[in-house]
Amino acid sequence: MTAQILDHVPGPSLEYRPVRTAGRLAAGGLVLAGLAWVARGVWEARLAMAGEPASGPPDQGDGVHRPLNGLEDSYHFVTSLGGGAALLCALLFISWLVRLRDNARAMSGEAPKYAGIWVYLGWIVPFVNLWFPRGIVADAYRRTVPERRLPVSVDVWWGLWLIGMLSGVGIVSRDSTDEIIARAYTEVWPLLASDAAVVGAAVAGVFAVRAVTAAQVERLRRVREAPAVLTGTPPGLS
Repeated sequence: MTAQILDHVPGPSLEYRPVRTAGRLAAGGLVLAGLAWVARGVWEARLAMAGEPASGPPDQGDGVHRPLNGLEDSYHFVTSLGGGAALLCALLFISWLVRLRDNARAMSGEAPKYAGIWVYLGWIVPFVNLWFPRGIVADAYRRTVPERRLPVSVDVWWGLWLIGMLSGVGIVSRDSTDEIIARAYTEVWPLLASDAAVVGAAVAGVFAVRAVTAAQVERLRRVREAPAVLTGTPPGLS
């Protein structure tokens, strides 16, 4: 019993970073991004139902762009808001992930599997971005609570994220906004399927962040209470 308690006692130089609020903010950012992609899907459906104007697509080739109609112009606005929401979500998520990783390293006393630079570059470097971000979350979770299995929500989040990313019309799109408008007029279903994957990834991401954060908060509580258990001093009074 004493050995189990000592396993949770932090060294005198270790400091743990607050993670609960960062987790809530990251979850909020995911909700915001998910809502932004719902709006994109709604506008793409509206474009499909309206049909392509007689004047053709906005991008008419050879550098010629016709004036946008009201619906097309509003889609540009919606996608701009979505881009801002995605950026904010990324910043909040990475802030949470940095804290999660630092705490896991402090609790385990071992170096993380992935170097710190990959917390940032792992999302954008080709091929690496197919598994490093999930791996960083999974590694931090396992170092926090090695006796538990990784929450299913983490794998669901990552699988849907990859679908949205690799589809080419989701969170990382190779097409310009005007090209996406043209696709909405002629082939809206792939767009809506990609939007659904991104929204699903956001929803699953909320559950994943909450589960991983809760596990670390619980472990941190045990770590901080351990010295009081050993000395008989109430927590917070030692």
